[in-house]
Amino acid sequence: MAYPYELGFQDATSPIMEELLQFHDHTLMIVFLISTLILYLISLMLTTKLTHTNTMNAQEVETIWTILPAIILIMIALPSLRILYMMDEVNNPLLTVKTMGHQWYWSYEYTDYDELNFDSYMIPTTELKPGELRLLEVDNRVVLPMELPVRMLISSEDVLHSWAVPSLGLKTDAIPGRLNQTILTSTRPGLFYGQCSEICGSNHSFMPIVIEMVPLKTFENWCTSML
Repeated sequence: MAYPYELGFQDATSPIMEELLQFHDHTLMIVFLISTLILYLISLMLTTKLTHTNTMNAQEVETIWTILPAIILIMIALPSLRILYMMDEVNNPLLTVKTMGHQWYWSYEYTDYDELNFDSYMIPTTELKPGELRLLEVDNRVVLPMELPVRMLISSEDVLHSWAVPSLGLKTDAIPGRLNQTILTSTRPGLFYGQCSEICGSNHSFMPIVIEMVPLKTFENWCTSML
């Protein structure tokens, strides 16, 4: 999860988030190179009175500064499109969980099991136990198996919401009357926190999401205890 004064992204927990971090670093390096070149040219123009007459009216220079930006855009667009298609692919999920947004809580339904559903409310600050996180803890966590593809079906019963878990690279809008889907896979166990990231009313800040990734055997025992 995030920590105070953090400047970068949260640690990646899913393959998609790892790809997003690599793409971010790739694009940021291009931005740094362009910024350095522009700053160098500006400082050069401000500090010298000499004029290079060969570049005042040269077709070669105009060709270069037309083609070079196009090449840079292609270098950014190709990996971006690749990640977009990867995020949309849903290949043989082993578990499906339906998520419904409400004002102002989440409800979850494990569609592969009979009568396995619950509501998830934020724990009030006055009821927090030592070590629990303010505005992020819930009374019922979403327990999922790690290292397995899980499909999330996301919708809303009232207004627009957004189901977002940064460390998993997930952010999917919950729209009334529409069913969106996303896929998630965790490479390690742990607790992963998220929040509603769409302004949905006065208590928008009080819709946390907590995903608990556990080994498959632990998940099966949890399902047995919930049924």
